[in-house]
Amino acid sequence: HVQLVESGGGSVQAGGSLRLSCAASGFTSGCMAWFRQAPGKEREGVAALDSDGSTKLIDFVKGRFTISQDNAKNTLYLQMNSLKPEDTAMYYCAARAITSCEGAILYESYYDYWGQGTQVTVS
Repeated sequence: HVQLVESGGGSVQAGGSLRLSCAASGFTSGCMAWFRQAPGKEREGVAALDSDGSTKLIDFVKGRFTISQDNAKNTLYLQMNSLKPEDTAMYYCAARAITSCEGAILYESYYDYWGQGTQVTVS
């Protein structure tokens, strides 16, 4: 049974930083990514990680966000710096159980498992 638990969200002022964590259990290998959903908007992919460690980020967060993974802890991270009010959203961790990723994928339909989300508010 795969379970993803996000943490690290909160309220910060513009220009501040947060680090989101996603602890995965029942999941030994696969692909992971971060998505977000702002009020009144559709969920969008933010950052994804490929099996070879390469990453993909949407243009709006490039240079500000970093996605990484600690395999020993089975935890995915999203380091968010220089936060903007437009980054306000519920952030979700997503995973697909697969031996090798087919790239750093930011399509929502690619992922099988989702966390409950953690709220990020930037004012």
